[in-house]
Amino acid sequence: MSEVLEELINLLRLEDSGNDSFIGQSQDLGFRQLFGGQLLAQSLMAASLTAEGYFSHSLHGYFLQPGDPDLPIQFDVDRIRDGKSFVTRRVVALQNDLEIFTATISFHSEEDGHKHQLEMPQVKPPEELRSELEIRRKFASFIPEKLREKFTKDAPIEIRPVKVYNYMQPKKLPASKDIWLKTVTTLPDDQVLHRCILAYASDFGLLGTSLNPHAIHGMMSGIQLASLDHALWFHHDVKIDDWLLYSMDSPSASNGLGFNRGSVFSRDGLLMASVAQEALIRDKNTFKKKTL
Repeated sequence: MSEVLEELINLLRLEDSGNDSFIGQSQDLGFRQLFGGQLLAQSLMAASLTAEGYFSHSLHGYFLQPGDPDLPIQFDVDRIRDGKSFVTRRVVALQNDLEIFTATISFHSEEDGHKHQLEMPQVKPPEELRSELEIRRKFASFIPEKLREKFTKDAPIEIRPVKVYNYMQPKKLPASKDIWLKTVTTLPDDQVLHRCILAYASDFGLLGTSLNPHAIHGMMSGIQLASLDHALWFHHDVKIDDWLLYSMDSPSASNGLGFNRGSVFSRDGLLMASVAQEALIRDKNTFKKKTL
């Protein structure tokens, strides 16, 4: 297993501090604050550790405060409900006794039911595409110096965009995006781990979909971006060490908010998960705070 993937798995090895409370470490990916995908993955892991015998089917979370990538995180789990086929957990993530993230996660026992799904988009296969890391390294000189090392280092998730975004000359694009992704090496056959890592990866690129029609990106001066909430539904068992297509679109942006959604397909077209997120997309140069 690669070193960077082992680092990600170690983030998910939470320390049990008793009374359904767990401690997780943090990771600095070069953003101004803690990566939201980390909070999603660790919260899902904390809840899963209290729901043995069930698999998560939905997660609804809110980012309350920016997290500090240099501090550990405490995850407190509340066992809201233990039913015969459904189990519900509430997770609160804290740093310095301040709530930075909260999520409600539902688990379900396996059962038979009716089936239908959205069709997978027809796009180029991953073998015909370059990795995002390869592209970043080729244009490393254009990345701000303070971000360059973090943005060009080896990563646990390989991402191959179907269409490459030009950060040097941004232009207005459709509010949609497709990327292939998978872990850089194989994982143990542990469904909880695969789902947690998909939760981690589901925060990559999603916010940016609502920026496409406006020719802006997060490294531009005066642009303030932040994920506000995140929802994730699992429809089938996940295998994230094989290629998955993450197909995203943004139906709406208004009032400084951008709404994004995504569908995660296996390579053979099975819809494995669905995602939704609302984000702050603010131009600080024109923003005027309302006064009461």
